[in-house]
Amino acid sequence: MNKEPCAPAAQNPERRRFLKTLAAGAVVAGALPARAETPAKTLQVWSCGGLAEAMRPAHDAYTAAHGVEIAYTGAFAGALGKSLLSGSGHTEVFAGRVLALAQNLRKAGKMLYFKPLCFTSYVIAVPRGNPAGIAALEDLARPGVRVAMSPLASPPGGQAVMGILKAADLVKPVMKNVIDDQTTCVQRTVEEVTSGKAAAMIVERRITRMPLYAPHLDLVEIPEKFFPAGPLTFTVGVMRDARDRATADAYVDWIAGPEGQAHFERAGFIPAISAKGQELVEKLGVKDVA
Repeated sequence: MNKEPCAPAAQNPERRRFLKTLAAGAVVAGALPARAETPAKTLQVWSCGGLAEAMRPAHDAYTAAHGVEIAYTGAFAGALGKSLLSGSGHTEVFAGRVLALAQNLRKAGKMLYFKPLCFTSYVIAVPRGNPAGIAALEDLARPGVRVAMSPLASPPGGQAVMGILKAADLVKPVMKNVIDDQTTCVQRTVEEVTSGKAAAMIVERRITRMPLYAPHLDLVEIPEKFFPAGPLTFTVGVMRDARDRATADAYVDWIAGPEGQAHFERAGFIPAISAKGQELVEKLGVKDVA
């Protein structure tokens, strides 16, 4: 990983320090949150940073109901997964993006099991009122339409958007409309749309639910057939390093159950237990078969 996390999620100082440690290549057991120092009623949970908007309120609710403190780190899933696979990183529960990561952790014996957690989806975000009259992906290719994009954002940010355009056969005409002042952060680039500087941007629905952006955006749906499969899936699993298996199991059952899933729906995800979520579980094969 060679990029700093972007705002507003990066405003968490603990997460910034954690990511800088990973980026510097100093991923050693002593540099990561230590299991041995956590109280008996604390559960250590790592997740992809994209889940943070749902995880934080979910954890507050879980602690209030069950008296278990959650020591939470939300960061770049690729870096977290690499540290877990190498054995230099340790956590008790891991919620990662991309099914292959959970499968690899299972095959390596680092994760005991996983469950489907939620799915993401993509929309076209436009300024409130949709002044450019954007109604479909094809409209992003109209001459004069200013499109915001962050193609160099950490995966899957830029890659997923390019995948959508490629599937729709719109890469060249849309890229001609992309404004010059691109950033390497998806969330910062959304500000080009909320300010009206850009007419549209392809982005994950979850980002449009963030309080900073939601009041200033309207959404245009994108047909699911254009979504790249890889980035859609989030799973949650109990790690081999779980100190108290019963505590870890209870948390995973809760976060993947109705009470926990409600937080992901509010944050703009598709809960795995919803009808649509179950359809995606089958379609994408999100099952623990290791």
